[in-house]
Amino acid sequence: MVNVLECFSFLSNTLRFSMSLYFFLNIASFIIPFLYSFESRMRYIKRAKAVFSAILITAIFFIVWDIIFTKLGVWSFNPRYHLGVEFFELPIEEWLFFICIPYASLFIHFAFRFFFPAVALSDQLVKRIYWALVVLLIPTIIFNYTKLYTVINYSVLVLLLTYTVFKVPHVLNTFFITFLIVLIPFSIVNGILTGSFIDEPVVSYNNAENLGIRLGTIPIEDIGYAFSMLLMSVVLITKIENK
Repeated sequence: MVNVLECFSFLSNTLRFSMSLYFFLNIASFIIPFLYSFESRMRYIKRAKAVFSAILITAIFFIVWDIIFTKLGVWSFNPRYHLGVEFFELPIEEWLFFICIPYASLFIHFAFRFFFPAVALSDQLVKRIYWALVVLLIPTIIFNYTKLYTVINYSVLVLLLTYTVFKVPHVLNTFFITFLIVLIPFSIVNGILTGSFIDEPVVSYNNAENLGIRLGTIPIEDIGYAFSMLLMSVVLITKIENK
């Protein structure tokens, strides 16, 4: 009897965990940066108004994009790994993603700027990186014009990079560095979401709409998606705080 009960308990706990895995990843990503936001030296929380305003504005853009792509079948969500609460066909965890992940990532960006203020790329190097990315991305867009995720994703990235380079170029002096740091936790979280370490992916991608190139289980377009989402927030924070 004990073994049967233990087995039932194990299966029950496993089921509850898998059903809430996406929710757990959001909260786990958010909670530690949020607690450290009250750290006495950096006081990241003092930027809360600008940070959350920027995150919400950015989220509106990316959620609309998300809803459209979900309806078009560019990607889909595995009901096994979310709680079952949906709005406009997006699970509640997907809505939380656009708050929790940017908050944690922006914390890393501003923490780096605070503790390493002298570490930044030169304006000349930023321009060189920009032009290298443009030369790489524009042909990719042209030669893959039938792939929705590739085309829209990289078009947004090119437009946002261009705006930033010519309107607020100092943002990229640090952001190019901090994004590489952000990629470490991003790769862990997004790796799980796309199927690493679990039986099935939380988010499934239609490979007909992307390049089919994966970094582990992560579509390569997701790197550009994350870059655009975070850069948009950083640019908006800069604009808001300069007013």
